[in-house]
Amino acid sequence: MMKNFRVVYYALLRQERGLAEERIHSKAQTARDLFIELKELHQFQLAESQLKVAVNAEIVPWETCLKEGDSILFIPPVAGG
Repeated sequence: MMKNFRVVYYALLRQERGLAEERIHSKAQTARDLFIELKELHQFQLAESQLKVAVNAEIVPWETCLKEGDSILFIPPVAGG
């Protein structure tokens, strides 16, 4: 079953995608499924192990089930100083 998600990108992922956010129509069941789909589609360089994921502004495990309308944020490492 296809669901609609809002995906937000930060830092390196934003650079690679060329967008800050987008709407996605996907069959992904979990946050991991969605990242795998997007990584393949957009050729992201970072691995899942390098990221954290938040669903509806709450950091969650990669196995978290996604629901229609969820907002997903993939959080890459951020350099600072």
